[in-house]
Amino acid sequence: MADTERTFVMVKPDGVQRGLIGDVVSRFEDRGLKLVGGKFMQIDQELAEDHYGEHEDKPFFDDLVDFITSGPVFAMVLEGQDAVSQVRTMMGETDPAESAPGTIRGDYGLDLGRNVIHGSDDEDPGANEREISLFFDDDELVDWDQIDETWLYE
Repeated sequence: MADTERTFVMVKPDGVQRGLIGDVVSRFEDRGLKLVGGKFMQIDQELAEDHYGEHEDKPFFDDLVDFITSGPVFAMVLEGQDAVSQVRTMMGETDPAESAPGTIRGDYGLDLGRNVIHGSDDEDPGANEREISLFFDDDELVDWDQIDETWLYE
C-alpha cells in the first residue's frame, strides 16, 4: 500500500482570473484526494520571493515574482496516497504545449508563463513541507476522515 502524504497546490492568478478554482479543486476531489487546507489570498513580495527562492539566481526570477503577486491565488493542501505524484500527473507538464489533453495544464493552459497551477516538486523531498509551511500554519490544516476512503483504498 502506498503512503498517505500531503502536497501543496496553488491555482495561480491566471487560473483565478479565468474562474477555474472550482474546476481544479473538483478534479482533485473527483480523483479521491482530500482537501485539508485552502486559502484565497494575495501573495506579497516577501512570500513570493521565499516561495521561488530556488530560482533567485535565474533570469526569470523577477518575472515569476511579478506574476504570482499580480492577482489573488487559491492555495491548498491535498492529502492522499502518493498525493505528490498524483497531483503532478494530473497537472501535466510545466509547458502546457507539452501537456496531454485531460491534464489541468493540457486542458486549460496555452502558455508557459500562464500555466494555471503550481504543485510541489516531486523530485525535491523537502519541497512539500517547505511550501506548506510558507502558506499555512499547522492549525489551518484539518485532519478529518473522508467517508469514502474505504472505497478508494484497499
